[in-house]
Amino acid sequence: MAAGDSIEIRREHVQVPYREALDAMSARNVAIAQGSAPEQIWLLEHPPVYTAGTSASPDELLDPRFEVVEAGRGGRYTYHGPGQRIGYLLLDLRTRARDVRGFVHALEGWVIETLADFGVEAWRAEGRIGIWTHGPDGREAKIGAIGVRIRRWVTMHGFSVNLSPDLSHFGGIVPCGIEAFGVTSLAALGRDVTAQAWDEALLSHLDAFLARLDTPCPPLDRPESA
Repeated sequence: MAAGDSIEIRREHVQVPYREALDAMSARNVAIAQGSAPEQIWLLEHPPVYTAGTSASPDELLDPRFEVVEAGRGGRYTYHGPGQRIGYLLLDLRTRARDVRGFVHALEGWVIETLADFGVEAWRAEGRIGIWTHGPDGREAKIGAIGVRIRRWVTMHGFSVNLSPDLSHFGGIVPCGIEAFGVTSLAALGRDVTAQAWDEALLSHLDAFLARLDTPCPPLDRPESA
């Protein structure tokens, strides 16, 4: 049996209001922790919304033209909307390596590998949360966001990837608190990728992603003290 066979894969084809998804995630998190529901990977889109993480600063909300919801995840302000694919991961780390940094690192790698399937080179950037690539102008730009919460060693939230959203909607916030860099999308890079095509490519890497969760992330290199 493949590693992901016991995980419920839920794929939405209509937009799900953010508050509704947040309530469903919270309930599923509790059920998984209690052993009354299986793990779940939930792929979906939201109507336009700004979400505030636990580190969000009010001065980074520039133009609240859409509803603003406190998400309870880590991070700062993020925009979600049509044309952006969201992946919510409700996974039990008690059965894997209990390693928060390792989970985030593996999640970033999963998104980066999937972007490569569409000819987009992407990477992590030291000191900056998210997934980065070169925009149409050649400058570094953000194409995906990462924000997670882990409660009772069961994960919540996950990632978002810009397939073809209206990039002007990001102008209402300082995305993830980073002013020096813009945002981009697969569409802006000349890639026409549907939600279905993204989901299928992502799930083709699922077992490799899950395998990484069984091994703790190596410790960070730290300079020796003087």
